[in-house]
Amino acid sequence: MPDSAAEQPPVIRRQEVVAIALVGLLVIAVTAVLYVAKAFFLPVVAAFVVGTMLSPAAGFLERYKIPRAVGSVVIVLGVTALGVFIVGLISTPMIEWSGRLPELSARFKDKMHYFDRPLALWHELQSMLGSSDPLASLQLPKVEWVQPALEFLSPTFAEFLLFFATLVMFIASWKDLRRALIMTFGDRTSRLRTLRILNEIEVHLGDYLITVTLINAGVGIATGLVCAAAGMPNPAGLGALAATLNYLPYIGPVAMFAVLVAVGIVALPTLSAAMVAPLAFMAITFLEGHFITPTIIGRRLALNALAVLLALAFWTWLWGPMGGFLSSPLLIVALILKEHLMPVDSPQLPGD
Repeated sequence: MPDSAAEQPPVIRRQEVVAIALVGLLVIAVTAVLYVAKAFFLPVVAAFVVGTMLSPAAGFLERYKIPRAVGSVVIVLGVTALGVFIVGLISTPMIEWSGRLPELSARFKDKMHYFDRPLALWHELQSMLGSSDPLASLQLPKVEWVQPALEFLSPTFAEFLLFFATLVMFIASWKDLRRALIMTFGDRTSRLRTLRILNEIEVHLGDYLITVTLINAGVGIATGLVCAAAGMPNPAGLGALAATLNYLPYIGPVAMFAVLVAVGIVALPTLSAAMVAPLAFMAITFLEGHFITPTIIGRRLALNALAVLLALAFWTWLWGPMGGFLSSPLLIVALILKEHLMPVDSPQLPGD
């Protein structure tokens, strides 16, 4: 009979607690540095991620005898022109509507009679609880409020300059950077592992950019057609806004639905007409989120919905809207690194 009173080793050793504590402190320190030095790290990290996505295009141009440095400039200029075109589609109606905010606010208040019955019940509930009614002072934001919001959402000129300069140089020198990073390691096994990691990151990020861009373009076109059929003003701008916001998982579609509801209530005569475009957009995003995107992207790299949500919340809190855009690519990079650097042994679970 074994001695049951013998001292058993602890389940969690002291060294493991110290190691976990050190890793936690390292994560906190890195997060603090990324938050404080956002003006430097955000454009640099964004350039690295976007450059990795666009580097296959530079390789494609290089096969047609176009020097990589020239190809990187052409690619960046092309992407910038496309971005300027989309911003122009979105900003034109925004500038027009921002100058008519008092008029739109009055029209919005006039059409609030659609919600008279729900508001009456809300007023009764507020009176029973003895609290003030925040809906009584409902107003659309004024121009003085819009300007600080645009300043928050828009990076500074220095950040733009650092991003584009880093992006062009990164794409132009990506092959040399790959070679230098691989040759940093001395043994052949580490070099092969690094090569596989870099190749997989480049392929997955490139596929992610192309696939998500095509899907979002389809969502934007479908939204523009629905808005045109529903009689919404400026359907092209609303479609471009839908395609742009769809790069932000969860947050983008919700914000676009709210925009369509507000625009419909202000611009269309009846509530039923105003809800046609938002409900159709909800159906489009439901099909895209539950069937199209999982079918196309899920086969290549499965992303857990909870992990995507937490990554979106973390990077948006850390770096704002651009962090939300980078959340999914950074999650893909983290999963690839985990798969290669921390392989799972897949132990057998005990039976019931």
